[in-house]
Amino acid sequence: MAVASKAAGRAPADTSLIAVTKTFAAADIAPLIAAGHRHFGENRVQEAAAKWPALRAATPGLTLHLIGQLQSNKADQAVALFDVIHSVDRPSLITALARAMARAGRQLPVLLQVNIGAEEQKGGCAIADTPALLAAAREAGLDVTGLMAVPPADREPAPYFALLAKMARELGLPQLSMGMSGDFETAIQQGSTMVRVGSALFGARQ
Repeated sequence: MAVASKAAGRAPADTSLIAVTKTFAAADIAPLIAAGHRHFGENRVQEAAAKWPALRAATPGLTLHLIGQLQSNKADQAVALFDVIHSVDRPSLITALARAMARAGRQLPVLLQVNIGAEEQKGGCAIADTPALLAAAREAGLDVTGLMAVPPADREPAPYFALLAKMARELGLPQLSMGMSGDFETAIQQGSTMVRVGSALFGARQ
């Protein structure tokens, strides 16, 4: 990450490392916490609920990011468990999260997920719909800080990262959640402020 930042003329501190711990047990995660790492990401609310309350009780100051798709009926649980939500992609979820945050008395920062490659099988709002979704989120009182995307797996990611960065600039959003184990260096070069890395830290998933 530091090498990629230097090559792009950016400060290493400008990009946070989110350690993606989906499918890994608390025993696998504990060494990273002991080493001082504080930002972690999970894909599923149910899995996070099974392991993170105990980990957080043992080590205050951890920040937990929800990076996977969120069902509207799990909004209350997500707001209670997580500190940042990266995957807001539709009006119904905006409504559910706004109500959940009001009930919990918590205002979590959120990012809008963009289907940057227009892939039918992926979540995220369409590129053309992103300004309207941002307006709806702000009207509902959500604190939208940036955009998130996953580029198509079989294509060069740089153009997709560049497009997301351009969208964020035009929308006045400072955060960019983009880049994973195989392409985080490219993402940093294109302006990512948060990379979501799992297998490069923990090894291959089962």
